[in-house]
Amino acid sequence: MQDILLEMKNITKEFPSVKALSGVSLTVRKGTVHALMGENGAGKSTLMKCLFGIYSEDSGEIYLEGKRVKFSNPADALENGVAMVHQELNQALKRSVSDNIWLGRYPTRFGITLEGKMYSETKKIFEELDIKVDPRTIMSTMSVSDRQMVEIAKAVSYNAKVIVLDEPTSSLNEREVEHLFRIINKLRDNGCGIIYISHKMEEILRISDDVTIMRDGKHIATEKASELTMDRIIKLMVGRELTERFPPKHNKVGDVALKVEDLSARYANVDGVSFEVREGEVVGIAGLGGSGRTEVLETIFGLLTKKSGKLTLKGKVITNKNPREAIANGFAMLTEERRATGIFGILDITENTVISNLSRYRLAGLFLNKRKMHKDTEWSIGAMRIKTPNKNTKIRSLSGGNQQKVILGRWLLTEPEVLLLDEPTRGIDVGAKYEIYQLILELAEKGKSVIMVSSEMPELMGVCDRILVMSGGRLAGEVKLGEDGRSGGDIQEEIMSLAAKYV
Repeated sequence: MQDILLEMKNITKEFPSVKALSGVSLTVRKGTVHALMGENGAGKSTLMKCLFGIYSEDSGEIYLEGKRVKFSNPADALENGVAMVHQELNQALKRSVSDNIWLGRYPTRFGITLEGKMYSETKKIFEELDIKVDPRTIMSTMSVSDRQMVEIAKAVSYNAKVIVLDEPTSSLNEREVEHLFRIINKLRDNGCGIIYISHKMEEILRISDDVTIMRDGKHIATEKASELTMDRIIKLMVGRELTERFPPKHNKVGDVALKVEDLSARYANVDGVSFEVREGEVVGIAGLGGSGRTEVLETIFGLLTKKSGKLTLKGKVITNKNPREAIANGFAMLTEERRATGIFGILDITENTVISNLSRYRLAGLFLNKRKMHKDTEWSIGAMRIKTPNKNTKIRSLSGGNQQKVILGRWLLTEPEVLLLDEPTRGIDVGAKYEIYQLILELAEKGKSVIMVSSEMPELMGVCDRILVMSGGRLAGEVKLGEDGRSGGDIQEEIMSLAAKYV
């Protein structure tokens, strides 16, 4: 048996009204990838925050290379060789890549920052990891996937012995995932211990050596990845059998609801895109990173400035100059980065649920109907199965997946005609994904139109009626689903071929 690198023994952590961790233990061996799995709210992130010094455990012990440790803060953890790449990236977006990597520990001489050394050291790390990013690039100009690679490089720069990766592939396409796996394998070969948090079971079974599964704040099982199956993982995670990954589809496609003609964005990669979406139809949008998938949704919703083109909803030409106008016109959009553009962290669940539809709760134009607000919030908590002590809980204290459910519930309450979803199940467990798929299909059954961007091709094929493929800011083609004699592999090959059309 390989040397034990990290031991967490009987970790317990309580918050007001909830016991987040109950005697959880985790053992990570040197030079291995140890997956940590569980439903949203199972306690995975809380356990890692105890390791990383963000939270202080109420009881339990942590050992790193046989020595007992208790980190007082993340800086303390980093200095002792424990790094964590969070799912929700927290970076200085107006600063350069090298600034972000060396923030708080700039190399200096006589009080002067050594910019050249920062650049060369960053370049050296990037070459080792095969990351093709200029260290002088400003973070805000980069894709989410490139920013994530920068965070991994930052962890490596600390000579980390243990690196925690929280949903590292949630914003990556297949090519970027392969690059990440090459980096992980290189780190593993160098003796690093990787704790890999993900809901993507195919990835877990492929990349991991050991798998620990948690449920309701407790340790359920630790098993060899080579001895696990997807069905076994699901049963351990949710405590029940889940026979189907996708719900049955009963939606009936009707007349054209939304017509997009020659749509181009002024400051983004959208060039002459045209397509139609019918009533009761779920249309997917696939493509590589930077293909313009997200930008199409943002231009339709008024988040990006439209350069040219026409939007027609049920025969009426609309402009959607901004999100407020888009909402009034019957559009709703769930964004990819919930922390940056989705939640209001300092507000509670009720406020986050009703904030996009306050006119619905006005009394005499002066007051808000608190009773109705609370009733709708209770409906959202129940319908979305949101794990929370109560509706007055601050949304920032929820797990990432439960935050996503709150946002989706918010938009469903606006009763949109067109629902725009950008990575709607990002960072969400398999049980909750099924529930969200059900809600999407229920909307379609009611005659609503859904446009869904996703990096997961099985998800697009399992939920959508057809898939549009973006490449280089243009619409490269359309893939129809449900045709006789076509395997999933054939469809994926066609999608990837179209995705590379204008690259």
